[in-house]
Amino acid sequence: MSGTIMIIEDEPKLAELLADYLRQSGFEVRLVADGMAAVPAIHEQKPDLVLLDLMLPGKDGMEICKEVRRFSSVPIIMVTARVEEIDRLLGLEFGADDYICKPYSPREVVARVKAVLRRGGTAAENNHGLVLDEARYSANLHGVELDLTAVEFKLLAILFASPGRIFSRDQLMDRIYSDERIVSERTIDSHIKKLRKKLSLAAADEELIHSVYGVGYKYELPER
Repeated sequence: MSGTIMIIEDEPKLAELLADYLRQSGFEVRLVADGMAAVPAIHEQKPDLVLLDLMLPGKDGMEICKEVRRFSSVPIIMVTARVEEIDRLLGLEFGADDYICKPYSPREVVARVKAVLRRGGTAAENNHGLVLDEARYSANLHGVELDLTAVEFKLLAILFASPGRIFSRDQLMDRIYSDERIVSERTIDSHIKKLRKKLSLAAADEELIHSVYGVGYKYELPER
């Protein structure tokens, strides 16, 4: 497995140790030590996965994760020494894909990175026919270009980044409408309906976005 991993960690020795293990596993590594530099670095370098420490100078990991989710579905693993359950839940609520608690084994981190990348389905690997281009807000399914609006693209990117994970309508609204405008749950339902219709034009026999009654929506990888 290959790809670029960004480590956002203010402890140099720990960051370098993780970087060494990841490089030995075939990954390229980028290091960021300051919270204020994290979001611009992710925006510019577009890593395949981010290892994000919770406690950082300048800006904490929760806020960084929330900001990143406004423009990217890159997989994020939160790394934290704060093991209270509320912190774990908040980390996932803000859009993290997984979390690891300190102290940890670097080998465990590498294994979790690989697991999230396999589960997440990046454009280069395990995409099952769906390719997303975040720079152009475009999507291609089985070679067919999908004519998506910006909101439809964001919805698809969020669901696609975490196959099998159920997102409530509130969670989807929070991620899509970063200006905190007031919208109803039916707005999300309407966007999902239109998105499904466009997906069906490229793959009529595949139901990719599933409704979970009383909860929300999830993306399911088609069986091969």
